[in-house]
Amino acid sequence: MKIAVISASPHKNGTSALLADRFIAGAEEAGHSVFRFNAAFEDIHPCMACDACGMNGPCVQKDAIETKLMPRMLEADLLTLVTPLYYYGMSSQLKMVIDRFYSRTESLHRKKSLFMVTSWNSADWTMTAIAEHYKTLVRYMEWQDVGAVYATGCGYREAAERSEFPEYAWSIGKGL
Repeated sequence: MKIAVISASPHKNGTSALLADRFIAGAEEAGHSVFRFNAAFEDIHPCMACDACGMNGPCVQKDAIETKLMPRMLEADLLTLVTPLYYYGMSSQLKMVIDRFYSRTESLHRKKSLFMVTSWNSADWTMTAIAEHYKTLVRYMEWQDVGAVYATGCGYREAAERSEFPEYAWSIGKGL
């Protein structure tokens, strides 16, 4: 299986990066081909709503989303979205990538998807809004959801490392 992992934290060694690392390790151990795109460290730009793409590409912006990520997403069987929770939503870096799905809406439909989120807070309602956002995205894109990791109480790397969530991310990758 070809997998595109979109990691969207500005912390290179943060909690969501840990989940991405562990998922990738499991997926590669299982023999899958994985491409990782660290959105926070790439030259990316938001959708301008110009509609020059006609929802079927290419995008007029020749940034890293269009030149590096989009070809990998188009060939991928599974899209993995990884983000820290910021004010009960995804990071702006991930949102920017998702908004750019517009340029290839139909081509990105009917893929498999996985969502992984880390948060400081561990209240039972912490992930409610972002989980609903993801479910709506899955429904619109007609994706087959293969799972989600909602890693609460992981506000810093050591807390995440001590939690069950890295092992869970690894097991999802390994079990694909």
